Amino acid sequence: MAKARQVVAASIHAFNAHDERLLRALYADDVVFHGPGDTRLVGVDATVEHAMGWLRAFPDARLRIHGEVAEGDWVAQRIVFEGTHEDTLDGPEGPIPATHRRLRIEAMEFCRVRDGRVVEEHLCFDQVQLLTQLGVTPELATQA
Repeated sequence: MAKARQVVAASIHAFNAHDERLLRALYADDVVFHGPGDTRLVGVDATVEHAMGWLRAFPDARLRIHGEVAEGDWVAQRIVFEGTHEDTLDGPEGPIPATHRRLRIEAMEFCRVRDGRVVEEHLCFDQVQLLTQLGVTPELATQA
């Protein structure tokens, strides 16, 4: 049985390689993904499609690990996502058309591994920072 740290490292490698087949092999069929904007996805199809959506929107996307802690079946990572926004990104509030801007955003990710596959993933990042870097920050509401 692969250790949790190895499985999560392989998932980062698969993401950076834009390898949908390998990503699919590393997630359990019943994986639950939690992300910003109350995103909750259940199942390998939805979870891998979410990752592939980011890879289509940012064809040069790369993740870099800047710190990691592993304990039992859990792995926590501080990661940096970088890429150029070249296609539509589906966000919680709707699609964001390509801005052709470079994005660099720090994130925290927590993964739980069972039987050599990711069964639970929690991804946290600053959505306002993402929108600001892409130049699509909505106007703030003003109080009258």
